[in-house]
Amino acid sequence: MKVKVLNIKGQETGKEVSLSKEVFGVEPNDHVIWLDVKQYLANQRQGTAKSKERSEITGSTRKLGRQKGGGGARHGDIKSPVLRGGGRIFGPQPRDYSFKLNKKVKVLARKSALTYKAQEKAILVLEDFNFAAPKTKEFVELEKNLKVENKKVMLYIVGENNNVYLSSRNLQRAKVAEASTLNTYGVMDADVVIFTEKALEVVETTLKK
Repeated sequence: MKVKVLNIKGQETGKEVSLSKEVFGVEPNDHVIWLDVKQYLANQRQGTAKSKERSEITGSTRKLGRQKGGGGARHGDIKSPVLRGGGRIFGPQPRDYSFKLNKKVKVLARKSALTYKAQEKAILVLEDFNFAAPKTKEFVELEKNLKVENKKVMLYIVGENNNVYLSSRNLQRAKVAEASTLNTYGVMDADVVIFTEKALEVVETTLKK
């Protein structure tokens, strides 16, 4: 599949790139996409939710009432979970939500995600560029030139393009990332995936290994 290379004004440069069939033309596997997205989202979870159990509550250990004859249940002390202000039974504890996923599964998931975007013709290639200064206005202008201003955009770049990254940071529907950090969630979450020429080379080289 061939894609025309555009400049930041949305104009054709006269160049074309061929998307590798090994990366953008595989048989998509929905299950591995689901697994990779699940792992990515699990890794984002802090796992710091915590509630105090009975042994961690500060309070008197004095028995509240007589053992028998009170006409009610035999409460031990004020820290009992059945009383207001007492400990919580089986409450959340700090935990790690991450889990292992085989490298080949993750590679197949990313190839599958990119294949779907290629089939939807939702992949654009830009010639390498940078902004002279970080300006949100310039990134908005770039989106308008590419006719993607009303879509979720994922732009992959290579190298010290800090101005491009900073220019996109205020835009809720636009993300910029280093090509080496490409992941299934980022690709599937976007309506349009944009690569610079160098970024496309990095992605294809990485996923062909």
